[in-house]
Amino acid sequence: MSQTAAESRPFPEGLPHIAYVLLWYPLFTQPFIFREVEGLRRLLPLSVFTLYGRNLRQCSTEMRAAAGRSYVLGARRLFPVLGEVLRQTLLHPRRTWKLLRRSVCRRWQSWETLGENFWAFCVGLYLGRLFQDAGIDMIYAPWPRGTATAAWVAASITGLPFATAARGDNLAPADPDLGDKLEAAFFIRANNAADLARIEAFDQGQASGKVALVYNSLTLPPAPPESAPTDEPTPPGAVRPMPRPVRLLALGRFDVTKGFDVLLRACALLRDRGLDFTLTLAGGGGAVMGLGRMSAQIVQLRKELALESRVNLPGLISHNDLPHILESHDIFAAPCIVHKSGRRDGIPNTVIEALAYGLPVVSTTVNALPEVGRDGETGLAVPPGDAPALAEALARLADDADLARRLARNGRRLAEEMFDPERNSRRLAGIFITYYQKWRQSCAA
Repeated sequence: MSQTAAESRPFPEGLPHIAYVLLWYPLFTQPFIFREVEGLRRLLPLSVFTLYGRNLRQCSTEMRAAAGRSYVLGARRLFPVLGEVLRQTLLHPRRTWKLLRRSVCRRWQSWETLGENFWAFCVGLYLGRLFQDAGIDMIYAPWPRGTATAAWVAASITGLPFATAARGDNLAPADPDLGDKLEAAFFIRANNAADLARIEAFDQGQASGKVALVYNSLTLPPAPPESAPTDEPTPPGAVRPMPRPVRLLALGRFDVTKGFDVLLRACALLRDRGLDFTLTLAGGGGAVMGLGRMSAQIVQLRKELALESRVNLPGLISHNDLPHILESHDIFAAPCIVHKSGRRDGIPNTVIEALAYGLPVVSTTVNALPEVGRDGETGLAVPPGDAPALAEALARLADDADLARRLARNGRRLAEEMFDPERNSRRLAGIFITYYQKWRQSCAA
């Protein structure tokens, strides 16, 4: 295997060589994956394999610098991949058909998911040979869809242990092969407590007893130290508002779970009650496999509500620009909902970034958000889909700067503790080592 795929620094004997299987690396919508990989590289021998390649659009300078340290598949490896599929079919026809039937021949939610899993099946056969040549000891897929399909197939061929992760939007609507993957996995990683419980209870309990919780890591550079307020203290009993206009911020893909349509309706209510504010709603895209797109809906709703002068839609924001965006706003909104399909977020990374940068956060009570958006402690929490309640919470912070500052201070402290990159990387590395040792012991028994 090439030097770009493997970590070259020396490590103590006995540490497992981990193969990370991803669709793209790096990817600006997944900075937490980048932070996780780079943290683990300092602790374990680790190689990254991408099914599609690199997508450097909007990536930070740091992410771009690390892009060459991965083994890229995609179209450039089409003929070697297909050659390995043919070889495996001729040498092991029964096994190959069984793997194809279990990983591809399902009732998929969309043609997109079917296509991704078929390519993942083919790549998995190819990865099996690569992993043996590279001395891989454990295969890990941070997503339970196409990447886990490739990892699962490769593990079936090589006999290596396979692990994956599952998040809020993976569990409902679930892919038809998710239960099989959870059963085959040696362990499953959850990145929040709410999803841990959902993974344990999923389907027939295939994951019960083998789910490990490791929160994501902070992805941005450290925020500047919090400065002491320079204005006069508020007299007892008085309430001091934020300066006007209040600058609201929401970030994320225009996904069906983000609730940005609810936020726009809340903004219309704020305007009608006379609040002087602006909203930066940064994001775009939002295609979800089988669930459509949100971009056009957001643009149309802004027009229908006559919010063009209040709501700015700058599009996708580079990770390099995120610190400035966060520092130049007053309140962060995360109006997440549960889609009728069951799809929902865990803890959006943007919420973690906002907390770390000292922004008071108004969020909903969906899934794992209460783990960080603790009502009255680190933020304000409202029911999902409730535009009047969302507007009321935003107005409350806008009208009480001292409350906003207190919540922001608590939220920043929580983010630094719960999502500390070094601590979380060490915890995840320890889990890999522990489960690898368990697997070795089971093989020797």
